[in-house]
Parts: sequence; structure tokens; C-alpha cells
Amino acid sequence: MDTGRYWFPAKRYGWGWGLPITWQGWVVALLWFAVMVAGVPLIGPRHHPIAFYAFVLGMIAVLSVICYAKGEPPRWQWGERK
Repeated sequence: MDTGRYWFPAKRYGWGWGLPITWQGWVVALLWFAVMVAGVPLIGPRHHPIAFYAFVLGMIAVLSVICYAKGEPPRWQWGERK
């Protein structure tokens, strides 16, 4: 794995990405988390359920796009490393 090139490593088990390995990845992860924490009480699933689910799905899509662009290519893994 080229740690200088990827912000997010592929997960060791399963499919997807693990925790960030660079400061840029941590900034993205912390900003994403902060926006989620701030947005959930403002939109609230009880008052605006459609807007709430659109917000959550949009945030997941944003993080997924960033992980695809700046992360190690995802693949199914059973614990082995290259």
C-alpha cells in the first residue's frame, strides 16, 4: 500500500475503507462527522423525515465519492495484505 498516495486504506476484512491514514483523511472524516452531528438536530427525522433521509444519504454519498477518489481501491478481503 502506498501510504503517500491514499488517504483511506482498504479494510482488512470485508469491502470498503478503514480509518484515515493521513492528516488530509482525518480532516475529511472529522469535518464529515461535524456536519452530520450539526445537521441531524437541525433537520430532525420527526419534523422533516424526507429532508432528514435526503441529508443523510447525501452525506454518505459525499464521503463515498471522496473515499473512491482518495482511498485505496476497495476489494473484498479476508485479512490478507499485499
